[in-house]
Amino acid sequence: MVKIPGVIVALDVEERKKAIKLVDRLKGQIDFFKVGSRLFTAEGPGMVQEITASGARVFLDLKFHDIPATVAGSVRAACGLGISMMTIHTCGGSDMMKAAADEAGEYAERSGGARPLIVGVTVLTSMSKEDLADVSCYDGGVEDLVLRRADRAVSSGLDGVVASVRETAAIRKEFGEDIVIVTPGIRPAGASVGDQKRVATPRVAMESGSTYLVVGRPIYQAESPAEAAAAIIGEMKGSGPTE
Repeated sequence: MVKIPGVIVALDVEERKKAIKLVDRLKGQIDFFKVGSRLFTAEGPGMVQEITASGARVFLDLKFHDIPATVAGSVRAACGLGISMMTIHTCGGSDMMKAAADEAGEYAERSGGARPLIVGVTVLTSMSKEDLADVSCYDGGVEDLVLRRADRAVSSGLDGVVASVRETAAIRKEFGEDIVIVTPGIRPAGASVGDQKRVATPRVAMESGSTYLVVGRPIYQAESPAEAAAAIIGEMKGSGPTE
């Protein structure tokens, strides 16, 4: 039986009022929200704390990528905000990823609280094979690179990865059921893909083995975010379009 993934709504706005209004409008339906660089830069750590204080969970998507000691410090600070999950970049290397995983574990031991999940960003969903060749001289396939980075993430102690649905089935097959797979680039049937290149519908992502789906514009730009969220959940349950 295919498990229905959790839905994370991306708060890709720049104003506290808009973010909190969206959290309130989705209460009782969605309890997991992504705070990325856009909102975090505009409103700071207090925004994260306000969302968690409301009872919702936060996925902090800042894609930490620096020397190991700096990333470890960033992870420690993020843990202190009470988040449930965060991202780091897998291209930062195994030492950096291990430092992040170790710091999260040590923080949980010191505080007695829950350890947030750490997932490694593999290849951005806005990038194609041609983009990879342009920026990194890599001439292999996207899936091959994603699997390599996923392997390093798992061996370094991360809980999972961020990858497009095009690579999700291969990751699930290679690493089993325990790995967390966060899938951005989700677009309901008939929706515009925007600046994304490797996208999928919620139903396809579910069938490929995603753990969490990150949905932004199709929900927060909708006239009724609650109805849009309900339609996405309904699509996964089989009561909506799948293509």
